[in-house]
Amino acid sequence: MLQSIDDVFRQARQGSVSAIIQILNERLSDSGVRTRAVLDNGVLQLLCESPDPHQLEQDTLVQRVKSLLEGISPNKIRRVNINGRIAREQQLLWLEEIKRDPEGQLLWSEEVRLKPPNPVHRWWENHQFNRQEAVIAALHKKDKPKSASYHFWRGLLVGGLSLGLFSLLVGWAVSDWLGIQPPAWLAGEPEAEEEAIAPAEPEATPTAEAPPAPDPFVEAVRLAEQAATGGKTAATPADWLELASRWQRAADLMAQVPEGDPRYATAQDRTTSYSQNSEVAMQQAEALRGTAQQ
Repeated sequence: MLQSIDDVFRQARQGSVSAIIQILNERLSDSGVRTRAVLDNGVLQLLCESPDPHQLEQDTLVQRVKSLLEGISPNKIRRVNINGRIAREQQLLWLEEIKRDPEGQLLWSEEVRLKPPNPVHRWWENHQFNRQEAVIAALHKKDKPKSASYHFWRGLLVGGLSLGLFSLLVGWAVSDWLGIQPPAWLAGEPEAEEEAIAPAEPEATPTAEAPPAPDPFVEAVRLAEQAATGGKTAATPADWLELASRWQRAADLMAQVPEGDPRYATAQDRTTSYSQNSEVAMQQAEALRGTAQQ
C-alpha cells in the first residue's frame, strides 16, 4: 500500500533518500525532469535527467531543486551535488560512471549547501504534525467497532447484576412476610464492635528499565530480508515502490553504524548495495508504469 503524503514527507525530513527522490520527482514532473540520488560520504549526489537539454538549464533547475530540498530540510544533509545529463538507458552504477568520466557523462555539475532550518519553525511544524497524528489516532480508536466478544461479556455482566438484584429483592420480601429479621449488615445497622483496620501500605512497584535502543545494523538486515522476500512476489508499480522505500530505509540504517563498531566496514558495503537495490526497484516500478500507460 502506498504511503500517505505526510508519511513520505516525514521520512524525507528524517533523511530517507528514497522519500526525497519521490517528492522531487512529483514536484518536477511538470518540467519533464527525473531524479535519482544516493548518499555518498555525507553528500547527497543528485542526478537530474531529461531527454530535452532545454529542460536542464543549469541555473533554473539548480535553484528549483535547492528550494525544494530546503523546504524538506532533511536531517544531517547539508551538502548536495546536483548533476545534469541527457536521459539514457538505466545504469545501476551511475555514480561510479560519473566519477570515472564526468566530462563524458554530464552536461554540468554544481554543489550547493542547504540553509539550516529555523529551529523555532521546525519545532512548530513537528508539533503540528504530532497533534494531527494524535487526532487521527483518537478518531480511529473512537470509530473502531466493538468486537462480538465485548458485547457478549457486557451483556453477561449486565444480566448477572440484574438477576442478582432481583433475587435480593425477592429474598428481602419473603423474609419480611415470614417475620425473619435480616442480618445487621443488610439492614444497615452497625455491628456492636468494629475493629479499626489499618490500611495496608501499598507495595513499592519496581521501576521498569528502559528498553535498549534498537541496533541499526540488525534492523537494516531485517528490512533487507523482508525486501528480498517481497521482490519474489511484487507485481505492480506500487509493490516495487514499497520495496524501493524498504531497501533505502535499510541503507539509511546501515549508514548509521558508527565507525567504532566492528561491523562498520560491512555496514558501509551494504549501504551501497542496498541503495543500488532501491534503484533497481524504482526502475522496475517506472517500467511497469510506462507499460500500463501504453
